[in-house]
Amino acid sequence: MAYSNNPKLPVVRRQAVRLVRKGWSMRKVARHLGYHHTAVMKWVKKAPSDGRKVIPTLSSRPKTSPRAIPREIVGQIIFERKRSGRCAQVVHASLDVSVSLSTVKRTLQRYNLTKQRSKWARHRMNVPRPFAEKPGDLVQLDTIHLQQKDGSRVYVFTLIDVVSRWGYAQVKRRANTHMGIAFLKEARRYAPFQFRMLQTDHGPEFGKFFHDWVETHSMHHRHSRVRKPNDNAHCERFNRTLQQECLRRTTRKHYAKALENYIDFYNLKRLHLGINLKTPYQVVLSS
Repeated sequence: MAYSNNPKLPVVRRQAVRLVRKGWSMRKVARHLGYHHTAVMKWVKKAPSDGRKVIPTLSSRPKTSPRAIPREIVGQIIFERKRSGRCAQVVHASLDVSVSLSTVKRTLQRYNLTKQRSKWARHRMNVPRPFAEKPGDLVQLDTIHLQQKDGSRVYVFTLIDVVSRWGYAQVKRRANTHMGIAFLKEARRYAPFQFRMLQTDHGPEFGKFFHDWVETHSMHHRHSRVRKPNDNAHCERFNRTLQQECLRRTTRKHYAKALENYIDFYNLKRLHLGINLKTPYQVVLSS
C-alpha cells in the first residue's frame, strides 16, 4: 500500500513545485504548505519539466520478499491450474515440489485464477428449516430442465408439500423469476391449504425478486444449504416420479395437458408409501 492515503497530496506536490519555480525558496514553500524542506526538494527533483502533471503517491510495498517462493514453483502452479482446470487442492496434490496448500491458494488468487464472489451477489440469510407438522409448513420448489432433440429446452416448475406430499407442476417457456412467481400464484390457487414456508435451491428463477415477492405475501422463503442435496430430497423424488410416470410417456406438445391430468391423479388417487399408503388429499383432510 502507499505510504500516504491523502488523495490531495499529489496536487499539493504540484503546487509546491510551481511555487519553487516561481522564485520561492524551498524553506518558504515548506513553511507555507506545512512540510519539511527536504520533502519539497525531492518533489522538485521528481517533477516533470512542464509542471502540469501531478506527482503521484508511489507504493511503499517492497519489491521483493525474502520468504517469496521461487518463480519456477509459481510457474508450475499456474501451469497445472491451466492444464487441469481443477481446484487448489487438486493442483497442490499434483505438484512435484514441496509447497503448502495455502501458498497454492494465494498464488492462484494473486494471478486471478480462482473464481471470486461477485460483488453484486446478494447475501442470503440462513433461515432455519422449520419442523413441518401441518400441510404448508414446508413446501419445496424446483425446476426440471428438459433438453429436446431440436436443441430447445422445456422447463417444468414443480412443487411439493413435505407433510402431505401434495404436489403441483406446470410447463413454462423460460426459467426466470417472473415465471417462478406466476407458477407460485397458480399453485396457491390450486392448493387446498396455505403456504407458510417455501424452500428452493439457488437457481436464478428463485432469486431476489422471487424472494421479495414471497416475503410481501405473508410467506417466508429459505434456500437449501449449499452442497446439501438432501435438503430438497422430497422435491427431487417428485421430479423423478413426474418424469417416469408422465413426461416420458408423451411428447412435448402434450406436456401441459398430461401434467394437468397427472397432478389430479397424483393428489387424489395415487397411494404413497411415505404417508402410510394414503393419498395427499386424504392427509390434507385429516390434518
